[in-house]
Amino acid sequence: MKVLGFIAFFILVLTAALVLIGQLGFLHGQAPTDLGVRDGRLKPPSDTPNSVSSQAELYPTQPQRAYASIAPFAFKGTGEQAMNTLANILKNTERCVLVNQQPGYLYAQCSTALMHFTDDVEFWLDTTAGVVQVRSASRLGRGDLGANRSRVEKIRAQFIQN
Repeated sequence: MKVLGFIAFFILVLTAALVLIGQLGFLHGQAPTDLGVRDGRLKPPSDTPNSVSSQAELYPTQPQRAYASIAPFAFKGTGEQAMNTLANILKNTERCVLVNQQPGYLYAQCSTALMHFTDDVEFWLDTTAGVVQVRSASRLGRGDLGANRSRVEKIRAQFIQN
């Protein structure tokens, strides 16, 4: 019984330490230096299941292509209106900071509630396809428990309502 109590106490202390480490900002990770649009493409999805991309199919050798695939954002009106709507949504999304807003491109950093993991989210106005391409990826870890997909779909739901 004492062993079980010790194990439970150890797990509790370890969990509290991890939460504290996250709250102090040690789980932010480094911001990628290779974001943006190159040759009509956003950065490929991650090699691990912790990202989503509406352009995943453009990378046939990417091991997480099927997992990462998500639909681009269809829009009505002009591309400029769509990007302005997305910018406003990002600015009003809890734990998201719009870092870069250019004509046809948005980059935001969003963090998780408890551990403060930082994810990088990009939107690109693809005028050729008539959609807004999206990519959202975790900086750290091998998985994201669906956080990036969930975030993008919540943004999509707000976008559709506007």
